[in-house]
Amino acid sequence: MQEPKTDLATWRPRLAALAAGSSGGDGAHDGTHLERVWRNAQALLAQHPEADALVVMAACYLHDLVNLPKDDPERDQASRRSAKLARHQLAWMDFPRDRLDAVAHAIEAHSFSANIPAESLEAKIVQDADRLDGLGAVGLARMFYIAGRMGSSLAHPDDPLGLAREFDDRRYALDHIMVKLARLPGMMQTEGGRALAEERLARLMAFREEFAAEGGAPSAA
Repeated sequence: MQEPKTDLATWRPRLAALAAGSSGGDGAHDGTHLERVWRNAQALLAQHPEADALVVMAACYLHDLVNLPKDDPERDQASRRSAKLARHQLAWMDFPRDRLDAVAHAIEAHSFSANIPAESLEAKIVQDADRLDGLGAVGLARMFYIAGRMGSSLAHPDDPLGLAREFDDRRYALDHIMVKLARLPGMMQTEGGRALAEERLARLMAFREEFAAEGGAPSAA
């Protein structure tokens, strides 16, 4: 029987409560995002029973404690700030001290913009789990939601697939698929994460073609 101090069922509601309110009104990084990331992580943990599930769960729920907008000049510092705040809050909550460093590293390394290498298995799982939420149907919804908040257009009016221009995902939401999301499967740290990422990316690529076709644009094929 697990001790209450390390039991996942005991910590999950406490971690969710700690994370509540940290999104700053950002629907792409709210509590449902955290739940999806933890669900993704559980699928990966099933393939890696040697990983510390408590560390993974804590990092999944607390990785966005400091949530800066995508266009904030200090966006690449958000994960470091989240890790620092999480360490402080968890210590205050009597979280196992021997796991604090591992949680902090997993939080720091999850960020695409921070570019911090994931050195532990737990950090790799959290990074993959978070990036998986940027792919597939949910990832598509999040992409357009964030683009709307940033004031971007849906797509280039004459060349939505970028066949004769450079991609610019700050101006055109659809470009984000090629600028960032298409790169994610190759950046996955676990085999399970890579397989899921490739499956979800295929849906985005199909949508991209359908979007252009409905607008009368030529196919990329």
